Order: sequence, then structure tokens, then C-alpha cells
Amino acid sequence: MEKFLYYNALYLIYKNLINDKTSEIFDLYYGENLSMQEIADLKNISKSRVGIIIKNVEKKLDNYENALGIYQKNNKLTEILELNNLEKIKEEIEKIIKGE
Repeated sequence: MEKFLYYNALYLIYKNLINDKTSEIFDLYYGENLSMQEIADLKNISKSRVGIIIKNVEKKLDNYENALGIYQKNNKLTEILELNNLEKIKEEIEKIIKGE
């Protein structure tokens, strides 16, 4: 389940960087929760091709996140919003800005 939520979140952030055909298949799998076989039948391609496309998109999303870190920064900012100490909030935001 955690993997599912993680890739859904990454997809929402980086989907404009994925080409339309593979994006559609990825969205059917992660967004619409269709099985690989259902997608294969719908798109008239093999189930193994669907699996390859999904793995390739996952790899691209991982690469984007490793390079840009938007998901990680969003999570950190969400944690910071829960802090009650203004000085600690400033300190944590400065770390993000500096890339620490």
C-alpha cells in the first residue's frame, strides 16, 4: 500500500514530464486501480508490455524525485507546519532552502 501511495504522489507531482501514452497506462494502474490484465485488454497490448511501461514510469518518477526532491521537500514542509516553535520553523525552512 505504501508503494501505491508513494507512486501516486510522485505521479501527481511529475506527470507532466511523462509522455501521454505511458502516462495514461500508469494512471489506469495507479489512479484507476485497474489490473495489468484489464489495462492490456483495454489498450489491446500484452500484459507484459503493461508491466514494462509501469516499471519504466516508476523508474522515471524515481529519477525525477532523486534529482528534484519535490516530494521529500513537501513532506518536510508538512512536518514543519506542525511545529509550534517559530525559531525551529525558521531553522528547518533554512535547511530546506540550503538543500540540507
